[in-house]
Amino acid sequence: MLYCIVLLGIDRLVRNNFRPLKGMRVGLLTNTSCCNSELKPTISIFEKSKEIDLKAVFAPEHGLFTALQDQVKAPDTTYHRKYKIHSMYGPRRKPRLKTLKSLDAVVIDLPDIGTRYYTFLWSAMLMIEAAAKAQTRIFLLDRPNPLGGIEVQGPMIDPGFESFVGLYSVPVRHGMTIAELCSMLNQIYRLRADIRIVPMKGWQRSMYWNDYSIPWTMPSPNMPSFSTALVYPGMCLIEGTNVSEGRGTTRPFELIGAPWIDPEDLTRNLQKSGIPGVTFRPAYFMPTFHKFRSTLCGGIQVHVTNHRKHNPFITGLQIIKNIHDMYHDDFQWRQPPYEYEREKLPFDILIGNQWLREDIKNRKSMRTMEKKWQGDLLKFKKSRKKYLLYD
Repeated sequence: MLYCIVLLGIDRLVRNNFRPLKGMRVGLLTNTSCCNSELKPTISIFEKSKEIDLKAVFAPEHGLFTALQDQVKAPDTTYHRKYKIHSMYGPRRKPRLKTLKSLDAVVIDLPDIGTRYYTFLWSAMLMIEAAAKAQTRIFLLDRPNPLGGIEVQGPMIDPGFESFVGLYSVPVRHGMTIAELCSMLNQIYRLRADIRIVPMKGWQRSMYWNDYSIPWTMPSPNMPSFSTALVYPGMCLIEGTNVSEGRGTTRPFELIGAPWIDPEDLTRNLQKSGIPGVTFRPAYFMPTFHKFRSTLCGGIQVHVTNHRKHNPFITGLQIIKNIHDMYHDDFQWRQPPYEYEREKLPFDILIGNQWLREDIKNRKSMRTMEKKWQGDLLKFKKSRKKYLLYD
């Protein structure tokens, strides 16, 4: 396979000898999965550079070293006994204004996997909100959307369902890079942050992760590979149920199941759905932690056969609908709390509304459900056009 060469935002900043940051007191929001094209972490590059006056480091969910499991709150800590690490996934999700006012600029270099639920995007937006108030400049180092920049899928967020897995109303699969989306939200919601983007070079909207020569680095413990990211926009919805989403296995979000599921029956039922670009294999697994720890679960493994035809959101929703209909006496919706939310059901928080869960409960068809969000999806596609940086 002939791979394309993509220069990341951090690559271009280094090639420019950090010129935009000269003479500034700098903060950095990142984790160690954020590397340049030679797999050197951005934080190490900043730490060793004589051109950077690094004063503070901020870390999103999973911590600076991407080692913490989902929803594990992290305290502030230190890095190499030199830099204070301000956790943005602990008692606070926003940085202190006092800290930001002591800085001239904050550099954001975070991965995104093209899915609204992934919290790094929202940590970036909370930093942007705070920086706007502190009048601290933001530099966004752009990175690829591993799911490409064309396909947009799933519903927007209904008013009242904003959360840390969706602070602003965007579709589940947004088809934008993190810099494009942050810039768009800054403008649409009039946050008035001073944002400077360091764009990539060589990335195109039609590209998926396997179209360029950048190695995958795990942004979190349960996002081990590109194949995980491919299914995540739909399979993350399993978190909102009492079915295991495969945490505690080596194939999170690709393996799903429960002790009361018959793998052969579920596989046969799903294959009849005729979902393009994906097939299902009956599977058993035993999670080492999380739901059904040390208990044998029956279920399926999701295999993407053609990622350009595959609609991961529809796949995840179809799986939940089928399990709900087949195992109605055992299936349950997960109860709060979830991601700082203590009242609304986790599934509603993830999906961004209440009506989809009600439609599944009332056994509405997939086509009926899908029609309901298409109008808002078209509006989003039109509104995002002027914020796209790449062809």
